[in-house]
Amino acid sequence: MKKEQVEPVNLLELKPRQNIPWETGENDCIVLLVPKFSNKFLATYLMPMLSKPNFRVKLDQFGSFVWKNCDGATPVADIGKKMKEQFGDSAEPVYDRISTFLGKLEKEKFLIIHYNNGL
Repeated sequence: MKKEQVEPVNLLELKPRQNIPWETGENDCIVLLVPKFSNKFLATYLMPMLSKPNFRVKLDQFGSFVWKNCDGATPVADIGKKMKEQFGDSAEPVYDRISTFLGKLEKEKFLIIHYNNGL
């Protein structure tokens, strides 16, 4: 049985898009609002009874900056350039930091990442 060959993807061409609600917290940092239940039955019947139906994930200044730029149209290359301009050397290594951050958010389905072909 032959394994499928996966075509390599260029990180700099990816276009991440936010997939969950969020709000701005103190110091202009982003707070992600992650629903406590993903099951539709539990979400429908239990969430209205909860005083806080969402987990609140607070991002630091770098994560907040990247999150605000994840609009589905801006490629990672542009986000990295803007981040270097905004934070200077304190953001280094910029692309390693962005890659790790986006990978974690995509794994949790907080972000959807668009490739050049649209998906």
